[in-house]
Amino acid sequence: MSISVREMEVFRRVMDGGSVTAAASALRISQPAVSRILQQAEARLGFPLFVREKKRLLPTAEAHALFVESTNVFSAIEIAQRLAVELRAGHAGIITIAAIPGFANSIVPEVVHRFRAGRPDVSVVLQHLNALEVIARVAQGRANLGLAIGPVGNKGIETTTLCEAELGCVLPPGHPLTAKRELRAADFEGIPLICPSPQLPVGAAIVTAFAEANVRLRIDIEASMSTIACALVRAGAGVAILDGFGLLSAGAQDLVTRPFRPRVSSVARLLRPTLRPVSRLEQEFIAILRQVIAESGFRSPGTTRSRSKRKRPASRPAAR
Repeated sequence: MSISVREMEVFRRVMDGGSVTAAASALRISQPAVSRILQQAEARLGFPLFVREKKRLLPTAEAHALFVESTNVFSAIEIAQRLAVELRAGHAGIITIAAIPGFANSIVPEVVHRFRAGRPDVSVVLQHLNALEVIARVAQGRANLGLAIGPVGNKGIETTTLCEAELGCVLPPGHPLTAKRELRAADFEGIPLICPSPQLPVGAAIVTAFAEANVRLRIDIEASMSTIACALVRAGAGVAILDGFGLLSAGAQDLVTRPFRPRVSSVARLLRPTLRPVSRLEQEFIAILRQVIAESGFRSPGTTRSRSKRKRPASRPAAR
């Protein structure tokens, strides 16, 4: 039969102090209590821990062997206790974020930077995935938080709307379409077009926009990662239509952006496993995420910009 943690602690104190008296003083309990707990431990183990000679306790060979292992056990307990204190203070732990490319390549790096600035002992795992994979990771509990655009449709996931991001166009400097302040579906006829896959929410929104404008959509290059789409634009392969988060990559590459008309908004959502409570670290990460999104100029759901005060949409967003 194994001994209890309390019995192990008393045993260690006796070994450290060399006597029942020293152990009782360290534990702030009576000497008879120490003796009684030692006897209980020996009864559970089935062998003596100490030999009593001339009012002294001499450890047996078994006691010396047990003491070495008990030191390892209590070191682990102390580490766990310190970790618990750090977790309570929000200074340690690990958080896993699954994000679509539009998020991962734009605002998430800034969120992670700010989050870890005050929490250097917290590890962040950033998973760069497509929308379906993000949903699967969160539903399976393999990610604490997910960041995606469009509908989710999974009962195992709780969703929160973060903001609305308008579609915009990315052009190389000097392209003829840069002369226009706004671009419409008809403007892209005869021009190589780079778009996300129609199977993704943003790609589907582009398909719908062209259909409603009665303009044939020809996707010359399908690129679902905003950084790749922008690299293709820079290389002269064509012009791209991306969501608002993807446009942030364009600003970092000194490309030209123009708003797409009529306005087409995609909804950015925060995903969480339904059955797991929100940890303190997750709450703090979400707070910083909302702050960075607000600073980036994205519109909160259900709000509209004033015509007299609004900024020109999708015009050279600041790089993050």
